[in-house]
Amino acid sequence: MLEGWFMWLILFWVVVMIGLLSIGGFFMFRKFLKRLPKEDGRSELDWQDYYIEKSRHLWNAADKALLDELVAPVPELFRDVAKAKIAGKIGELSLQEEAEQINLDLIIRGYILATPKRDHQFLKKHLREKQIDLTPYQTLLK
Repeated sequence: MLEGWFMWLILFWVVVMIGLLSIGGFFMFRKFLKRLPKEDGRSELDWQDYYIEKSRHLWNAADKALLDELVAPVPELFRDVAKAKIAGKIGELSLQEEAEQINLDLIIRGYILATPKRDHQFLKKHLREKQIDLTPYQTLLK
């Protein structure tokens, strides 16, 4: 029978492994749910990819740089996912409004709509540093 410190080491390792597997499973399940087709036959990620592809020609280098600045605080492991989600929402807005080019207004609105409220504090701070007026976006930020 296991006794002493070795037993506690094994129990600790079991708890850590169950925790890590649970966390990984949670994120894998979320990704699985996003890949499931909706009523229209496309999943959330299919629509996101569609909007990105259809609006790719509307982006210029300055807009891409601003998007990179906005996703900079996201941990590097998740940065590409966050960037794709935000770019997909911006693309959706640009196609709905039949924009000829992505502009600052579309980027800000797309960021606000695509991100959780906790991320809006960074956006507000960043836009204040760039001296961009936030009043047109107050309804979206609430």
